[in-house]
Amino acid sequence: MQCAFASRPAQAFLLPLIFTLSLLGCATPHSDTRSAPANDISARVRALLPVSIVLLGEQHDNPDHQRVHHAVTDALAAQHQLAAVVLEMAAQGHTTAGLNPSASEEDVQKALSWDDKAWTWANYAPAIMVAVRAGVPIVGTNLQRKQMREAMTNLSLDLRLDSAALGQQTDALRDGHCGLLPEAQIAPMTRVQIARDVAMASVLTAVAADAEAAGAGKPAKTIVFIAGSGHVNKMLGVPRHLAPSLSMAAIFLSEGENPPSAKTAANFDHIWPTLAGPDTNYCATFKTQKPG
Repeated sequence: MQCAFASRPAQAFLLPLIFTLSLLGCATPHSDTRSAPANDISARVRALLPVSIVLLGEQHDNPDHQRVHHAVTDALAAQHQLAAVVLEMAAQGHTTAGLNPSASEEDVQKALSWDDKAWTWANYAPAIMVAVRAGVPIVGTNLQRKQMREAMTNLSLDLRLDSAALGQQTDALRDGHCGLLPEAQIAPMTRVQIARDVAMASVLTAVAADAEAAGAGKPAKTIVFIAGSGHVNKMLGVPRHLAPSLSMAAIFLSEGENPPSAKTAANFDHIWPTLAGPDTNYCATFKTQKPG
């Protein structure tokens, strides 16, 4: 599923980093490929158990991916197996823990300090509210913008990946921005991506420890992590930095009729088909956002 500049999976970098960092002032065809129905997803979820964390990647503008997130969360909640939902879309320090299960959507957005300009609430509300109604906490995991800027000059982050993985991460970010970023910005933005992955892994590890302590003597429950597909990549993203004691299932949501490449598939535990996303030429949009 290649366009002239980059694959849609690579473009998971594009919109979040442009928005959050403000560093700078491929069209995919629709498909009638049918996404898995909710009952099929429920069966898939049961097949994953027991597992500490289900990591669900997404292309941020694909509503069918968010439908899958809802179905997975709903299936685990229905089975009383949902421990928490951890989100890229909310920053660290924000959680719904302590909210009443009957809390309104407005209360939940306030607790998460939700930024609807960055992440459209309606897209993520179904999965989030399932967890709230089940009395399960939603936990923010992303870095604040100040922390992202600090990460840009933190050379120690270059050492968090081996040279091969660091090269892949750099290439993915370059491709995901359509080859249009000044080369001087590639290394700093790669550090931001690594810093976000490290931070998300730290939050997930802490949430898993809390869930284990709360459920002492009871069957283990499962955390759902929702983020862009780049963060779910086992070789480059959050799984790379998780505590080794945690079991996980990293899921790539493919789009449309074409399966992912063998290289992409190797970086995930499971490939689940979904409908194709919108016909958006990100590279053309990105060009218009660049100064000059």
